[in-house]
Amino acid sequence: MVTKEATTLEKREAQAPQGIERISPSKVFMPCTDIYETTDSIVVVADMPGVDEKSVDVTLEKNVLTITGTVQPHAPEGYTLAYAEYEVGNYQRSFTLSDQVSREGITAVIKNGVLRLTLAKSAEAKSRKIQVKGA
Repeated sequence: MVTKEATTLEKREAQAPQGIERISPSKVFMPCTDIYETTDSIVVVADMPGVDEKSVDVTLEKNVLTITGTVQPHAPEGYTLAYAEYEVGNYQRSFTLSDQVSREGITAVIKNGVLRLTLAKSAEAKSRKIQVKGA
């Protein structure tokens, strides 16, 4: 019998680039991300609980795709926090894109705190079938 142990992923705090300091008092985390490839695109799925379309930003500058999500902490009025296992903070993660990605063919959709980026492949990067002829 094969058993699979449950693994837990802890939030990892995002590091600021060398020489840059953050001025925001809240923590910034790296969203857990899955990346997979289809014949026509590369798909990036990032988990950012508490982020919606109004609080997410996706930018592309000099081949670096950056996703940023801002979370507004929620504390019910009249209550004080007695115990917490979940740390609230913003999200940020950057990816360097290769020439395989069409810069004009990037789309983003967020639903229930899950951001889905579809990066269309450039025409040169798409796989194609080569016809072989007999001599």
